[in-house]
Amino acid sequence: MTLDDIGNEALGKLTAREVCQVLREVVLGRRRMTKPGAQTWDEVYACLFDVDVEGWRISIYNDCDELDYCEQAVSPDGQQWDFDPGARTDPIALLSTWEHQSLERMLKAL
Repeated sequence: MTLDDIGNEALGKLTAREVCQVLREVVLGRRRMTKPGAQTWDEVYACLFDVDVEGWRISIYNDCDELDYCEQAVSPDGQQWDFDPGARTDPIALLSTWEHQSLERMLKAL
């Protein structure tokens, strides 16, 4: 555990791994993902796409019809994870190739 991890816990911040696990559970069919808005993945094309995963609010960047990165995630209890361009990774980058492709297909189908 690093000093940053302790600081994140104290502030109620989520880690990229925690958000990745939620997305992984969607891919594996253990959690249900819905879209709160009316726009489809194809309609946003190059913009943020919001989804709800059983109370988790997650914003994912659609880069010209390709799943790119996670911008933000807020858990049902209000803990938050935010994209940091200086960080080494984000929740989407932690997914396996198969999980990434499966999640992208699921987003397109919403």
